[in-house]
Amino acid sequence: MIENELAPKKRGINPAAFFIISFLVIILTGAVLLTLPISSSQGKFTDFLTALFTATSATCVTGLVVVDTGTYWSDFGHLVILLLIQIGGLSYAVIATGMMLLLNRRIQLRERLILQYSLNATSLRGIVSFLRNVLITVFVFETIGAFSLFFVFIKNYPLLKSIKFAVFHSVSAFCNAGFDLIGGFKSFTEYVSNAHLVFTITTLIIVGGIGFIVIHDIIQKIRGIRMHLSLHTKMALLTTLFLIVIGTLIIFVLEYNNPNTLRPLNLWGKLLGSYFQAVTPRTAGFNTLNIGKMNPSTLLFLIVLMFIGASPGGTGGGIKTVTFLVLWLSVTAVILERKSVRFKDRAIPWENVKRAYTVFLLSLTLVVVSWFLLLITEPFPPLNILFEVVSAFGTVGLSTGITPYLSPFARIVIILTMFLGRVGTVTAGMAVLIPFSKRSQIEYPSEEVSIG
Repeated sequence: MIENELAPKKRGINPAAFFIISFLVIILTGAVLLTLPISSSQGKFTDFLTALFTATSATCVTGLVVVDTGTYWSDFGHLVILLLIQIGGLSYAVIATGMMLLLNRRIQLRERLILQYSLNATSLRGIVSFLRNVLITVFVFETIGAFSLFFVFIKNYPLLKSIKFAVFHSVSAFCNAGFDLIGGFKSFTEYVSNAHLVFTITTLIIVGGIGFIVIHDIIQKIRGIRMHLSLHTKMALLTTLFLIVIGTLIIFVLEYNNPNTLRPLNLWGKLLGSYFQAVTPRTAGFNTLNIGKMNPSTLLFLIVLMFIGASPGGTGGGIKTVTFLVLWLSVTAVILERKSVRFKDRAIPWENVKRAYTVFLLSLTLVVVSWFLLLITEPFPPLNILFEVVSAFGTVGLSTGITPYLSPFARIVIILTMFLGRVGTVTAGMAVLIPFSKRSQIEYPSEEVSIG
């Protein structure tokens, strides 16, 4: 991922540690602000654990909440949550470096290394141009999204509230956060058949989650700077399209006769509901269908989608689409006894394959451990608890409705799961282990072992 992993170390910089520390500082600052009376609609102090859970969920662009966002928090509280979502979606490094560009300050090597890590870029080359495209993309799509959503909300709310709702939900959707201000833990269930809202929100989610690497690549292709899209871009786009199409069809079939979700709707409403719910598990926890009343088979399928998540370098979580595809391609390579993992007449480096398996195994371990801990303390059905844990890990925010009733211990577990899901299990490992690691020049002899 980093062009030269020794470079940060030689200069006393550990980008992974900086990335994690910046998130911790943002979360704690947000939590303190949310405890203040000015942040609650009742004008009372909020307990720190509730504030910390909300701040973590917002900064890690998750969307899980223990209190109703629309009714519990004041306008100031909503502003704090909005800022946490925007900062968390882009990361502190991206926003800080963007401000330096606006002030015409030179971006030093230290900032470039940290920026490269935050954006998940493969090289330092053109990193400033990359950042400009990211910031322009965010501004354009969030502005267009807010403008579009305004015409949805103005039909039901006063002018100022419609503007507030439009801006908040546009940022929340693009950053794949899933926070909503509708109230009553309803999310967008009242808009299940509203094509205007459905396509606006899903477009923002898809663009925000597809990854800034892909967006930058497409922009360069349109401008003629690149002749062809990169392999990464092709993999991210094809996997995303596949998951959305398959997801829509499977949810449509599984929930077609469910009287609590799709059955009461006409065919167009069923298609819109299925499509919306196929997009949001990766990873922007809005919902237009009642998640808690879905069939167990549908919940299990959504868990798979949430675990896969969005694409690398975007605002979403999960193990990421490209990781998922690389894993399947490697399995195919082993079965067909190929010497390399291939896609579109290109061989994928084994370093990438090894990293994909590392991400998968560490992520699976995190989910299983968190699930195990919650099974010990929480009285809810195992599938509902697993859904909650994977939603936290994938920074999704969908819930079967148990989040407000979690014990303090469970809330702490979910907070840690959201945090590690956002910064990445591999990143957390690098931040802890790299300062103590020593590169060995010794080559050990190899020996076969039996597998399978």
